[in-house]
Amino acid sequence: MVGDKARGEMNAFQRNESKETLFTFISAGDDPPKGDFPLQKKSPKLCGSNYPLSIAFIVVNEFCERFSYYGMRAVLTLYFLSFFHWDENLSTAVYHAFSALCYFTPVIGAIMADSWLGKYKTIIYLSIVYVVGHLIKSVGAIPSLGNQAVHVVLSMVGLFLIALGTGGIKPCVSAFGGDQFEEEHTSERSKFFSIFGVSRCNDLLLFLTSFSGDVKCFGEDCYALAFGVPAALMVLALVVFIAGSGLYRKTPPQGNVLLEVCKCIGFAIKNRLKNRSREIPKRDHWLDWASEKYSKQLIGEVKMVTRVLFLFIPLPMFWALFDQQGSRWTLQATKMNADFFLNPLLILVFIPIFDLGLYPLINMCKLNFTPIRKMATGMILAGLAFGLAAVIEVKINETDMPRLVPKESLIRVLNLAKNPVQVTIQDKDLFQQPVESFQNPAEYSKLILNGEQQSLHFTLQHQGLTLVFNYTVKEKSVYSLIVFEAEGSLSSRLITDLEAKPENGLAAVRFINGLSQDVNLTIDSKRFIAAQKNYSASEYSLLERDIYNNGKCITETGEFPLELGLLDFGASYTVVITNISGGTVEMWKSEDIKANNVHMAWQLPQYLLISAGEVMFSITGLAFSYSQSPASMKSVLQAGWLLTVAVGNTFVLIVAEAAPMAQWAEFVLFTVLLFAVCIIFSIMGYFYVSVDPEDLEEKEEKRETSSRGNMIGLVTQKTKL
Repeated sequence: MVGDKARGEMNAFQRNESKETLFTFISAGDDPPKGDFPLQKKSPKLCGSNYPLSIAFIVVNEFCERFSYYGMRAVLTLYFLSFFHWDENLSTAVYHAFSALCYFTPVIGAIMADSWLGKYKTIIYLSIVYVVGHLIKSVGAIPSLGNQAVHVVLSMVGLFLIALGTGGIKPCVSAFGGDQFEEEHTSERSKFFSIFGVSRCNDLLLFLTSFSGDVKCFGEDCYALAFGVPAALMVLALVVFIAGSGLYRKTPPQGNVLLEVCKCIGFAIKNRLKNRSREIPKRDHWLDWASEKYSKQLIGEVKMVTRVLFLFIPLPMFWALFDQQGSRWTLQATKMNADFFLNPLLILVFIPIFDLGLYPLINMCKLNFTPIRKMATGMILAGLAFGLAAVIEVKINETDMPRLVPKESLIRVLNLAKNPVQVTIQDKDLFQQPVESFQNPAEYSKLILNGEQQSLHFTLQHQGLTLVFNYTVKEKSVYSLIVFEAEGSLSSRLITDLEAKPENGLAAVRFINGLSQDVNLTIDSKRFIAAQKNYSASEYSLLERDIYNNGKCITETGEFPLELGLLDFGASYTVVITNISGGTVEMWKSEDIKANNVHMAWQLPQYLLISAGEVMFSITGLAFSYSQSPASMKSVLQAGWLLTVAVGNTFVLIVAEAAPMAQWAEFVLFTVLLFAVCIIFSIMGYFYVSVDPEDLEEKEEKRETSSRGNMIGLVTQKTKL
């Protein structure tokens, strides 16, 4: 009787214990928890190794998906600028809103996979959504399809579906790859996750796909093709993934650990608020207030995770800087001299250099270069990169047109007469010296008006003659006063110039026809420009940077070759046709707005710095957070890590829209903020005590075993009495 009673109490204890210990989860990228699972068939091995053949399909799928995503994103900002004609701040804001959404949606994908569909079906269904988003995005980039509103709506719908697709499958693909390994092949599984995490080659993909917008179709930049190629790659990714279906090990949904952790934290906070009386004993940790409902094992694991998540709080600032490579830095590049070929493979070399060279060298010097110190160093490198970006932006601005405020305009004089001309403007102290004939124009002079517009008297003195012309000048406008000889006298025209540099590194050119007959001009086989006689000015034409020596000038008397020479990045030119003699066109070319004189090679140091910072920050951060979490909680940390990227992009969105400022000042702001956050993170890391989850689990098991033994002993002693 006594023995049966003791055994009954022991069995009751064991039954209660099983309710706690069997409540485990499968997490993204981890060893599956031990327990009873449906028998899975063994997958064929890859080339005689312990790697399942099914892994090959998953890796190819991931490569195509990443290429698809980064290929689309590489031209997204330029698409907003040149296709929608949005300004830089709006383009940047929408770009980062899309990026943030891509890193919020993984939470949706994780819940779908773990609680409802399983990883395999979630990847299939969301990949279909992904493909549909790409197709809608490509259709929305066809110029002839609808008006601007239709293009914007289709593009935004496409981007939303892409964000849902790429974010939703993000936490599933790597975890599904981990499920393919058998229990005894843990070493191969660990290597798979390490390779899988660093095999995206973002910079290379950005480089390879950034030229898609250079292709022409529908009469302009072929963004439909630029988005269509990533769509085709995503279709290929989906086909490859489905092709391996017969080889996959497919585990059923086991419950969502992220959701359970949130419930545990919420219950602890709620229970603590209900028991605020001083008479109630305090508990060692605020999460211990969840012990009435949740197991000690789960509470202990959540404690480990919250310690690491607390360190994640400053991290979004790094991503706020890092992801601006695709927005602000891309915009900066469009204002530079782009006659440059950058081999991004140099950036990929950083990973083996750090892992095989720098880190071992530091260890040989017996320097305690902890993961937190590596991450802080990565922040510093990213901050230095943005500091360099600010310096380069200041140099770029030297060739920009001055920013005009109300009641301000700019003006210059182009003297196309044979002799010097003295120009005087009513009540304005400008043009002190005579303007020589065909003199290269000096910088624009600032004209202060007495209102939004003003009628002014322009006095011209030429060879003893004085002529007066009246012109109305508007604020925030740029003008050229053309002085020329007509019918034996002096005449003039006031024409409007460009107010800013041509966008996207293009060159602008216009023609002034000094002949007594109309002309038709061709710059290349696609550009036809009409210029009327007697010093009329044509409209501006935007061209890619090139040497244009194959043009034609067509007049009533014949067709003549037109050689313009180099039209450089970001420059604006006025070409005056003065005469036709000897079968050639005589002309004079002036540079109205200076070409981009800062070479794109100057961006190389900032890209190298931020790429080195990514290697030290991102890869180290992932490895550190994984090492500091229990096996069942790694999916929670993955979600937390992805959310730091989302929050960082959201911060850029807010700054771009709420606090518009000069670009160099914005770069300085981000630099200062990251350095400040780096100091805070370093202080937090100084007080962080590194733990080994396996050691804590072993201690917990020993403690539970000891307490279980004591309980059994007490029961036995009581029955003897």
